[in-house]
Amino acid sequence: MDINDFMLTCPSKKYLGVECLGCGAQRAVVLVLEGKFAEAFQMYPAVYTLLVLFFTLGLSFIDKKRKYGHVLMVMIIVNLIIMVIGYVYKHH
Repeated sequence: MDINDFMLTCPSKKYLGVECLGCGAQRAVVLVLEGKFAEAFQMYPAVYTLLVLFFTLGLSFIDKKRKYGHVLMVMIIVNLIIMVIGYVYKHH
């Protein structure tokens, strides 16, 4: 059994033939879990900031005493910027 058998297909790539801003994220996370850190970054430059974002999002559900809204919003904006820059670099 291969991990690729469990990966979701990108509808944009499948039906339109165009990669979306998230294409490569799943494979990059798998590469991180395999310890292939440089390859993960090359596959999807936002992988590390995205993992930190999801960790912080999970923490915000557990730690109700602190407010994470502002931090999460900044992290979302930073991730979007990295994703767009990575997308443009990859395709041009």
